[in-house]
Amino acid sequence: MDYKEYQALKPAEWKQACETVEAINQSTDPCVRYKTSRPIIDLKHMLATSADLFADRPAFHVKDRVGGAYRAISYKEAKEDIDALGTALVSLGLKGKRIGIIGSNCYPWASSYLAVICGVGVVVPLDKELPEEELEGLMAEAEVECVIFGAKYEKMFTEMKKRGNVPLRFLVSQAEPKGEDVLSWRRLIENGKKLIAEGNTEYLDALIERDVMSALIFTSGTTGIAKGVMLSHGNLVEDLMSAPTMMEVYPTDIFFSVLPIHHTYECTCGFLMPLYKGASIAYCEGLKYITKNLSEIHPTLFLGVPLIFENIYKKIWSQAKKNGMDKKMRMVLSLNKVTKKIGIDLVPKLLKPVLDVFGGNMRVMISGGAAIDPAVLDGLAEFGIIALQGYGLTECSPMCALNPDKGMKNSSVGHVLPGFDAKIDNPDPETGIGEICAKGPHIMLGYYRNEEATAEALRDGWFHTGDLGYMDSDRFIYITGRKKNVIITKNGKNVFPEEIEYYLGRIPYVEESLVYGKESEESGEILIFAAIKPNREECEAVLGENCSDEQIRELLWKEIDGINEKLPFFKRIKKIDIRKKDFEKTTGQKIKRFVESNKGA
Repeated sequence: MDYKEYQALKPAEWKQACETVEAINQSTDPCVRYKTSRPIIDLKHMLATSADLFADRPAFHVKDRVGGAYRAISYKEAKEDIDALGTALVSLGLKGKRIGIIGSNCYPWASSYLAVICGVGVVVPLDKELPEEELEGLMAEAEVECVIFGAKYEKMFTEMKKRGNVPLRFLVSQAEPKGEDVLSWRRLIENGKKLIAEGNTEYLDALIERDVMSALIFTSGTTGIAKGVMLSHGNLVEDLMSAPTMMEVYPTDIFFSVLPIHHTYECTCGFLMPLYKGASIAYCEGLKYITKNLSEIHPTLFLGVPLIFENIYKKIWSQAKKNGMDKKMRMVLSLNKVTKKIGIDLVPKLLKPVLDVFGGNMRVMISGGAAIDPAVLDGLAEFGIIALQGYGLTECSPMCALNPDKGMKNSSVGHVLPGFDAKIDNPDPETGIGEICAKGPHIMLGYYRNEEATAEALRDGWFHTGDLGYMDSDRFIYITGRKKNVIITKNGKNVFPEEIEYYLGRIPYVEESLVYGKESEESGEILIFAAIKPNREECEAVLGENCSDEQIRELLWKEIDGINEKLPFFKRIKKIDIRKKDFEKTTGQKIKRFVESNKGA
C-alpha cells in the first residue's frame, strides 16, 4: 500500500483493519503475531498511520525546563511539527543531503530525526560524548551539510564551520541561537508550517526509497575503531514489525528514555517502536535524575543496560538491609510465590516502597547492550515486573533476539526474532560454541566506504557478529563472549573473559571488573588477571568505614578463591588490580576493553 492508497482509505476503515490485526496479535505465538503485525512500508508510512490511529494520544512527555513538570505532545502535534521541519529543511536546499543530529534525549532530537529520514535526506546521529576532533572527522567522512544540535554545541560547530574541514552549510540550534548565522529549530518549524499553508507539498509528497541508505550510524568503538553502519528504512521497519511480537506493547504504555538516543538500541526500541505501537515516550533529565523522573511520570517500560538495572537492584537490597527490612522482604517474596497461585499478590501492598522506586507502574524492563546476571532479572520478576534481556547490534538495526514476555529463559539473551534467521558458525564439537551469525531483512547494507570490512562481516548473506555462543533446540541464543576478546592460553585453551567477569559480578563487594590475559615473565604462560573496582559501600559494611585497600584486597581474594576452586586451572584468576576510578566506557556504558586491558598490560 503506497501513500496515495493509504490516504484514500477512510479513517474508520483503517482503524477497523488495525483493530482486527491487534486482536490477532493477542496470540501468544510470536510467529502468528509477526504475520499479522500492522504492515508498514517505511518510517514515513509508520508515522502517518500512527498519527491517524493515535492522533490525540500522547506521543511524547517532555519538560520545558529542568525540574519542571512533564507535558504531553500528541501524535497529531508531533506529526505537524515533523512535517513542518522537513518542509523547512527541504526549502533550504537540503533534499538528499546528510544531516547530523547531536544532543541529549529530547523532543527536538526525536522530531529532527524523523523529519530528516522521512523525506529530507540521510540522518547521521552523532555521539554527544565524542571529543570535537573525532566528531569533526566523522562529519567530514559522512559529508554532513547541516547539523542540528543542543545549545551547548553552538560555539563548537560555529568554529568547525569556519575551519571548512566539514562541508557544513547550515547550523540549527534546538534552543534559542546566540549567533546570527545559526538557525532556530523552533523557527524552522514555524516557517515550515507557513510554507505548507501556502501550498508547498514537496516534503509531504516525497517518496521514500525503502532499500537505500537512510541512516548512517557510527559505532561506539569498544575496539577503538568506529565504523559507519548504513541502514535503510527497510532494515528499520522490519525490526519494528518483528521485535514487539515477542512481548505486548499497548498504546497506554509509557517508555522511559534514558540510554543515549543516538545508539540504535534506544533509537529503534525506545523511540521508533513506541511510536509504531501507539505508546508514548518520556525523556529522563539525566542519569542522576532517574529516580526522581520515575516518580514523576510513572512509566511502564524501561530500556536499560545491565549496569543500570544491576545498580538499581543492588541499591534496593542494600537500602533494605540498612533499614532492617531485608528479612521481611525475603519472607514476603517467598510467601507471594504461593499466594499468587491462588490469585493473591502481596507485593503491591506489602512492598509498595520498592515498586515506588520504579515509579509505581513499571510493567516491563528490558536489558540490552551486554549480558546481564539472570539472578537480577529473576529478582526483578519477584517484584512483579516482567524483566527480559535481548540481543542485537547496530548492524542488525539492532535486534536479533529477544526473550518473550511469556516463557522467557533469563540465562539466554533471547529467542531469534520471527522473520529473521540465526546460526552458529563453525561450532566446537564438544561445546557447540561458535560465532553467532544473523540473516534477514534487518541486516545493514554494509559499512560506509569500507568494502573490506563489509566483505569480512557479510558472507553468503550472513552477518558475522563477532560474538561467540550457542543456540538451543528452541532457538534461544546464549552468548559466551566476544571473538576478539578470547584469551588463548599457551596450550590452546580458550578463556572467555566475560565468563569470569560474570562470576566476579556476583560478588557483592565487586562493582565492576575487567578480565584480561597477560604473559608471565617467568614461565611465559598466559595468566588470567582481573582489574576490579570494589563496591566501597558493601566493603565498609563488613570491614568498617576506615577499612584499608589491603583489607579490601583480602576480602576480595576470599571470594575469588571460592570461584577459582570451581574453575579449571587455566581459567583461574592469578592476580587482581584494585582500582578506585571508574573504567573508561562508551556512551552505551560498555567498558572500553582495548583501552583498559592495555593499561593493565
